[in-house]
Amino acid sequence: MMQTIHSYWAYLVLITLVLAVINAFSGVASKRVFKDKDLRLSLFTLIFAHIQLLIGLGVYFSSVAYQNLKAVGIGELDAHSRLLAVEHPLMMIIAIALITIGWVRHKKKALDAKKFITIGLFYGVALLIVLSRIPWSNWF
Repeated sequence: MMQTIHSYWAYLVLITLVLAVINAFSGVASKRVFKDKDLRLSLFTLIFAHIQLLIGLGVYFSSVAYQNLKAVGIGELDAHSRLLAVEHPLMMIIAIALITIGWVRHKKKALDAKKFITIGLFYGVALLIVLSRIPWSNWF
């Protein structure tokens, strides 16, 4: 059940993350004012990502991949098991940390362009990390 929620919630996180990155870079390109809708899109992305983290931690600690990691250690895992037990969780935590840092740092910027750039860079790097470590074989 939690695995299913985690999988579907990931679509929501991905959609909002892509939209936030596109919105940030289009805001810089068009020299827009950083408005409430820009703030809300970035904030909802942050919230959805943190909820995904909490769901993911529940899935992770009850997963077979985690049990195998505890039983045999990282050196004995095959590539797919290592992805699920080590790479995916670690990189997703890093991506969510980058989203959080981007959110905090953008609030300290006075200029609208700097806010858009901060969100675009941090959320963009987080998006690349997320896309690189999604276990695509489990989704389709």
